[in-house]
Amino acid sequence: MNRTKIKDALFVVIMFIAMGVEAQTLSLDSCRNMALRHNKGAQISNETLLAAQDLRKAAFTQFLPSINAAGMYMYNSKDLSVLGEDAILPVGSVGADGKFTYTMDDIVTIPYGDSRVPVNSHGQPTSNPAEFIPKHVAYLPKDALTFDMSNVFAAGIGFTQPIFMGGKIFALYKMAKISENVAEIAVNNSDINIMIEVDEAYWRVVSLQKKVELAREFNNLLKSTYNDVKQMFDEGIVTNSDLLKVQVKLNESEMSLTKAENGLSLSKMLLNQVCGMDMSAQDYVLEDEVALNNETADRIDDIKQEINNRPEALMLQENVKLKQLEVDLARSRFMPNIVASGNYVVSNPNLFNGFDKSFNGMFSIGVGITVPIFHFGDRIHTLNAAKHHLRVAEIERENMMEKLELQATMKQNSRNEATKQSTIATNNMLNAEENLRTAQLGFEEGIISASDLMAAQTAWVSAKSEVIDAKINLAMTDLYLNQSLGKVKIPQIDRQTESKK
Repeated sequence: MNRTKIKDALFVVIMFIAMGVEAQTLSLDSCRNMALRHNKGAQISNETLLAAQDLRKAAFTQFLPSINAAGMYMYNSKDLSVLGEDAILPVGSVGADGKFTYTMDDIVTIPYGDSRVPVNSHGQPTSNPAEFIPKHVAYLPKDALTFDMSNVFAAGIGFTQPIFMGGKIFALYKMAKISENVAEIAVNNSDINIMIEVDEAYWRVVSLQKKVELAREFNNLLKSTYNDVKQMFDEGIVTNSDLLKVQVKLNESEMSLTKAENGLSLSKMLLNQVCGMDMSAQDYVLEDEVALNNETADRIDDIKQEINNRPEALMLQENVKLKQLEVDLARSRFMPNIVASGNYVVSNPNLFNGFDKSFNGMFSIGVGITVPIFHFGDRIHTLNAAKHHLRVAEIERENMMEKLELQATMKQNSRNEATKQSTIATNNMLNAEENLRTAQLGFEEGIISASDLMAAQTAWVSAKSEVIDAKINLAMTDLYLNQSLGKVKIPQIDRQTESKK
């Protein structure tokens, strides 16, 4: 049992203590509040809303830079060597063209006439540069160009900041916002459905409470009639057949009373289940004052405007907006993407000043751009598909709005009919009461029989039962009309607190 249920239980106990032996009286508003707090469907809808809110917040972070850090250690089993063996490099000169060349002073020569000529390794004169023998060479040992890479460390931190992404980030954020709106509308729609369910169960209990009272009143009338007829039978004024007729009617009324009490008990169990109360709770009564308006409700001329507040209409509108954003998202694929980035990287060993076995690093900042050019019509086909989906959403909304308008008109007509029926039932009850009063006087004067009196009593019970049904029906048609027009007011509940329990 969570804290809210404990709170409600304590409230019930306090009410019983305050009221002594009297039963607790629950109002329609209190039943609605309990149902909204305890209903599992409402809790699921609220959690879905909270998830949508977090996703919207996550989508907003896409406007901000992303910062990441990375680190690495690597062990290598071999060192790196630039040379496969010791190297001997010839020493030459730089020519006028800036390229490597040999001068006569750089190579081995021999006299030849009045000049000197290069010789090859066999001591023969040659003019092939590949066969020249350099006088001086540079010795490069392999060990000098071998690097210790046994342990390598590297680390870096960087950021990426979107500058222009073709509008896709903005579109995705607005889509997340619409998803949040849809989740909020779904919560309201779930609450409205719960309230409808509560009202139906509430007024069913109220109706049966009234009918149990009426059945008891009718039973008492028949008992009084039976006692009068029994006295008359004892005096020989009426026959045994007359007495048996009253007895049968009295038995029927007792059976009707039992059925009404059983129906009331079951209806309370259903109301308990909807409101989250103990299923066995029966020691309470409901406020049963039903406002009866004898005037026909004003006809609503601009139903199209009124139904725009319905959760169904709001969801359809949000769906159209979502499809429009999908079009914008598909269009953004034609746009270039521009991103700024920055990084700082440190490593050991490093090559910033030769090969150094120490930590050293550098930073870099840059801007990158990607421009889509051609992809065989993929983007244009995707954009056209999104436009078709948008048109489907618009058509679905138009179709559903027409149905909602028709439904609202039907509910308004039903409300007007319920008002007239309630007025007629009230007038019939007044006539039945007068007829019963006259019949009672006639029976006491011996003018009419017991059968006629019981007929008047039955007619009175039937008329009063119709008044009860008419009032309950009027209350429900009012609720259904408000639902069809989006005018059902939802009580404020601390959903955030409830979701954490």
